[in-house]
Amino acid sequence: MSICPSASVVAIVPCHNEEAAIGKVVSDLHHDLPGAEVYVYDNCSTDRTADIARQAGAHVRVEYEKGKGNVVRRAFADLDADVYLLIDGDDTYDTADAPMMVETLLSGPYDHVLGVRRQVTSSAYRTGHESGNRLFNGIVSFAFRREVTDMLSGYRVFSRRFVKSFPALSREFEIETELTIHAVNARVPQVEVPVGFRDRAEGTESKLRTYHDGFRILRILSQLLFLERPFLVNGLLSLLLGATALLLGLPVVWDFVQTGLVPRLPTALLAAALMILAGAFLVLGVVLNGLVMSRRETSRLFYLRLNPPPFRPAPSGTSGTSAEGPGGTVGGVGTGPAEDGSHGRTTAGEAR
Repeated sequence: MSICPSASVVAIVPCHNEEAAIGKVVSDLHHDLPGAEVYVYDNCSTDRTADIARQAGAHVRVEYEKGKGNVVRRAFADLDADVYLLIDGDDTYDTADAPMMVETLLSGPYDHVLGVRRQVTSSAYRTGHESGNRLFNGIVSFAFRREVTDMLSGYRVFSRRFVKSFPALSREFEIETELTIHAVNARVPQVEVPVGFRDRAEGTESKLRTYHDGFRILRILSQLLFLERPFLVNGLLSLLLGATALLLGLPVVWDFVQTGLVPRLPTALLAAALMILAGAFLVLGVVLNGLVMSRRETSRLFYLRLNPPPFRPAPSGTSGTSAEGPGGTVGGVGTGPAEDGSHGRTTAGEAR
């Protein structure tokens, strides 16, 4: 698949102790995505990851702050290109899908292409990872009103203006959560495409700790929900406290109406306090929502100062690689009105 000749492409490969797989990943990227510059970021490896990557033809850089989030933050700051491909160095993602993902980004043009993992081996997902991923997808889809199918995927393609407007605050594996929420919250044009996902290379082991990193992802998700959707979070708290106050206070009020006495004074005081807190949370949500709107306006203006990716229209009569999934087609088009009037599956596409 030919890539737009005017578009510069860099592949970012975060690595920590991946000597058994990194050589193949770099070689496959050079083969499947010719013309792209491959940058391997060695993150505190104690094996020969850096040497093998260099021998395979990659540019090797070292990030001493441990954590995938730190690597992505560094790479996004260091590198300048029209298109950025992010892929793990463990050889679990099929690099043959990379040209299709880059073409999809350019043919939109989109700012974010998310690779939705499609298992090509039955044991590619570790126990608990798939169910945890579905849970997080559901939370984000509900909170931001944008369907997200695989928010923890590490296989993505970005435009320059997405990368340069992304704050990258996470330190470790929460970076995928932050990337996803930034995309849906900023409503950048984006699309999902299916990509192959297989078992890790023999002799390697996952750096993702199921429960430890799961709780870290849940924590960063909670923080981002409070920061980006303060009215929703504070409104739900206000509703919960208000309902509890009414449940406790109405019988006390009824007793007072009937007898003129308040036999359960502590309950009455608790109900009053909860109702005051409910009002305080509601006001806090309104104030914080105003601040968030102001910050979004500033972020949007900065985003608009950056050039969009070079536009490469898709060949007439084609819509890219696609695969049927629940609710529609997963492919080189998104849900909602596209520029050609078609409808696909999942996008936060905002007309520019």
